[in-house]
Amino acid sequence: MANVKQEIRSSDPARDARATKVDMKLELVVIPVSDVDRAKEFYGRLGWRLDAEFAAGEDFRIIQFTPPGSGGSIIFGKNVTGAAPGSAQGLYLIVSDIEAARADLLGRGVEVSEVFHGGGAHAGTDEPFLFGRLRVSGLDPEHGSYRSFASFRDPDGNGWLLQEVTTRLPGRGLSLDVATLTELLRETEKRHGEYEPTAPKHHWSEWYGAYIAARENGRSPDEAAQDAVLHIEGGRERAVA
Repeated sequence: MANVKQEIRSSDPARDARATKVDMKLELVVIPVSDVDRAKEFYGRLGWRLDAEFAAGEDFRIIQFTPPGSGGSIIFGKNVTGAAPGSAQGLYLIVSDIEAARADLLGRGVEVSEVFHGGGAHAGTDEPFLFGRLRVSGLDPEHGSYRSFASFRDPDGNGWLLQEVTTRLPGRGLSLDVATLTELLRETEKRHGEYEPTAPKHHWSEWYGAYIAARENGRSPDEAAQDAVLHIEGGRERAVA
């Protein structure tokens, strides 16, 4: 068991490079639903981006949504899975501020559990989650990363959990491959070059950071450039004030 744990927590780039020959990115999760239109309304109400919707007659329909900032998406529809509606459970959404995320969902009319954390024991009668079947009310007392949760369900009963992650374990973080990151950096450089001649004094890294974060959150190049400008010029106005 100690050896298994060591493998899971490994952050040795050299060993990982030898072990991993082909990228395998989890990008789609199929959600079984009974009413496609009802599910579309629900996930749209969450503020998730509608990526695609296709149909072929009365027998096939597929819809894809992506949560804000996520590299993975969900798909649901008609004749896309044999799983029973509502049978998808333990679907985790990672957030940096669980109380803010919960408040956002409540504001969108979604029923969300109170924030909870795991107890000292793992056995209990509560619905199971990463730390067992014992849910203790409130934030983790030490506000530890990975340790505070809240849960909600879609209309079919598919189960989602919010998990607060403020500091990632070593080796976790951006999962962009070299080619994708290189292309994004070149795009960022071009957009910053267009802005720089008329820009107030700033460090290029601030603009790059805001632009890349926006693109990772699904913003278009034009929208990301606007966000980066607001980051630079909004910050400058606050500093002057």
